[in-house]
Amino acid sequence: MTVNDCFNLGYISKRIGNKGELAFVLDVDDPARYKKLQSVFLQLNGTLVPFFIQTLQLRGNTAVVALEGVDSIDRAEELTGTSLYLPLNMLPPMKGKKFYFHEMPGFTVIDKVFGEVGVIEKVLDFPQQAIFQVKRGEQEILIPAREEFIIKIDREARKIELQAPEGLIDIYVGGNQENDEVD
Repeated sequence: MTVNDCFNLGYISKRIGNKGELAFVLDVDDPARYKKLQSVFLQLNGTLVPFFIQTLQLRGNTAVVALEGVDSIDRAEELTGTSLYLPLNMLPPMKGKKFYFHEMPGFTVIDKVFGEVGVIEKVLDFPQQAIFQVKRGEQEILIPAREEFIIKIDREARKIELQAPEGLIDIYVGGNQENDEVD
């Protein structure tokens, strides 16, 4: 199991008490979905290591967790700050205009005005907003990954239809065409 086969569930924020219990901060939309979690992968020295969960008490987006084999303050302290992962197949399927960042690479982008733009290489996650990084031949086109721009996501055909802000695609495509003509 590698990080590419998983999604980040959150991280261990601190040790709780003196029996090795840990506070998991769950960075997910619906923490209650994970209240019956039986195991988790921890990233230790660049490797994902499975740990079985003995008890889990959910408190909002934080869970107080006892892991099998972690029964001392020292062992719990060693794990503080560690990232938590689960296999991708544990994610609930998305519907409509909602999507997971990891599922979008390879989707063909079709703009309502421009037509076929290119293929999503990856989704860049910036604090202000997510951005589709689209490849069109050798060009890179950046389009905000905002729900109001998305018309439809066809998961079977691996296509996303959108209406980019007026003139955005032309900045990339039109600008490069003009430069090619001048040279």
